[in-house]
Amino acid sequence: MQIPVVRNILEANELIAQELSRTFLQRRILALNLMSSPGAGKTTLLEKTLTDLKGEFKMAVIEGDVQTNNDAQRVAATGAQALQINTDGGCHLDSSMVLEAVNKMDLDGVDILFIENVGNLVCPAEFSVGEDYKVTILSVAEGDDKPEKYPLIFAESKVMLLNKVDLLPYVDFSLERASNIARSLNKDIEIFPVSARTGEGLDKWYDWLRQEVDKKKKR
Repeated sequence: MQIPVVRNILEANELIAQELSRTFLQRRILALNLMSSPGAGKTTLLEKTLTDLKGEFKMAVIEGDVQTNNDAQRVAATGAQALQINTDGGCHLDSSMVLEAVNKMDLDGVDILFIENVGNLVCPAEFSVGEDYKVTILSVAEGDDKPEKYPLIFAESKVMLLNKVDLLPYVDFSLERASNIARSLNKDIEIFPVSARTGEGLDKWYDWLRQEVDKKKKR
């Protein structure tokens, strides 16, 4: 029987995730697990956030990628500390990978740790990496039925960022439909329509980050 092996993998992941969660709490670091499909604009949104808020917060990034370090180079160019994890074909980050990365980073004084997961809408939602919240980025170019087709990732996320809203005049995408489906899966999900390219809507995302950093500092 192979079932106990699968269960043990998930249990082992959860134990390490709990250890990471305790570390982030002790250090008062807001840890966010960023998830999306490839091409949703996750790294561009991260670059914009790191650039716009670097005067307010000390931020660090763990970059998950199947093969390259292209994204880590992009975020490091903003001045933020960045560490690359290559999964060599793996479709998600797990807690043991993140623990190894955390042990190699200088987290003194860090306010926000972004964990940019491998790009897909399935596997990353199944593995906790000790984060405070999961954040899913969905671009309007992908179709407004994605929350219906990939429910777990939206059900597990605290925030859905609807990216590339500057493309709305050119694509068949209903913000209302995508938002309603996401809320039917997760009534507490917070939804921010944004454009990382133009900056539209990012003020509300930044306000949410400020609020959550403040909460974490007081815990």
